[in-house]
Amino acid sequence: MELFISYFEALKLLMLDMSPWLVLGFFIAGLLHVFFPDGKINNILGRSNMKSVIRAALIGIPLPLCSCGVIPAGISIYKNGASKGASVSFLISTPQTGVDSILVTYSMLGLPFAIIRPFVALATGIFGGFFTNKTEISQNAFGNSSQKKITNKKSRKNIFVSIFRYAFVDFLQDISKWLIIGLLIAALIAVLVPDDFFASYIHNDFFGMLIILAASVPMYVCATSSVPIAAVLLMKGISPGAALVFLMAGPATNAATISVIGKSMGRKTLFVYLTTIITGAMLSGMFIDYLLPGEWFALPHHMHGHRHEHSMLPQWIHIASALLLLAFIVHIYIRKYYYKLFGNHQQIKTTMGDMKIFVRGMNCNHCKTSVENNLSKLDGIESVSVDLDSETVSLKGKNIDWAKVKATVEGIGYRYEEIGK
Repeated sequence: MELFISYFEALKLLMLDMSPWLVLGFFIAGLLHVFFPDGKINNILGRSNMKSVIRAALIGIPLPLCSCGVIPAGISIYKNGASKGASVSFLISTPQTGVDSILVTYSMLGLPFAIIRPFVALATGIFGGFFTNKTEISQNAFGNSSQKKITNKKSRKNIFVSIFRYAFVDFLQDISKWLIIGLLIAALIAVLVPDDFFASYIHNDFFGMLIILAASVPMYVCATSSVPIAAVLLMKGISPGAALVFLMAGPATNAATISVIGKSMGRKTLFVYLTTIITGAMLSGMFIDYLLPGEWFALPHHMHGHRHEHSMLPQWIHIASALLLLAFIVHIYIRKYYYKLFGNHQQIKTTMGDMKIFVRGMNCNHCKTSVENNLSKLDGIESVSVDLDSETVSLKGKNIDWAKVKATVEGIGYRYEEIGK
């Protein structure tokens, strides 16, 4: 019982620390979504030069996309005309950080980590894109000359609704599962792992980085949920450099990302992608541990088990933000399971007459948007509607070329399956 109480106390403190910055980060993510839509990204990344590579990294850094959501986004911009170098730059820099994770990093790990993290994402993205352009002859196997362009129409009257819906419904729905998992793991480490564990058993910082790297590359953890885990690991004695390795390599890679990039962009591109992330993470970790003052990376006072009197924000803001965030998360899961239990009949009724296919592997609203946008560009298709819960895509149109539909779905990293198979 004492362990149980300690666990929930640690979980409560972590939630209170993160909540104000998460709420602010989600809101900024909504602003980015409304005022910087995907179509603008696709239009400025087409050339195989350093300017496009740098642009892709700069665009990717503030975007709140994890390594799950960045797969369809990155493959989509490649499919729609971006150069391979720019696409790799985007795929590397985007999941490592985002506006939400930068704010949470500042709150939980301090200003130096919050500054260094996006700079490492920028550098690794640029180097990855540069070496991809140097090693790849054919920059884009898809092209976009024959595809229809989609206009992104947003009513000015609904801008605030669009911002709010994306921030606290669509995006929060995508990240909530992994955010919760990250918090649960961080609280578990805080309670079960003895203080100074890493300092006692791993005496070599470089060896500690290699251990963290080996664990980080295949696992899935989003940029935001990686922060509380890194903070707790620091409390247990891991070096700041090893913590940075986890913050960079964990969100940037996972088994699914590796598989899709290899299939969609080739083994050579995958090699450059992984080599850049691994090398960048290790060099950055060594830079922090061996060249920068250790006191720069001391955790903020409120992360050492103290209460929130030490926080830069009043305690009532932490409590209100945590309650607000919990309310949004509960609302999302109530909607999700209510729909599964009672929404099937209505879904069949509204899609009667549509042609349906299964698209396996869609996990988030970025996946949904990517599938809808790319299929909508094919000739003969008038409308596309994706249902994430059932993994079905409803198509309306005439003379649809199903071979092209299959090629498009598989080209952006998903699995095409006909209904009934």
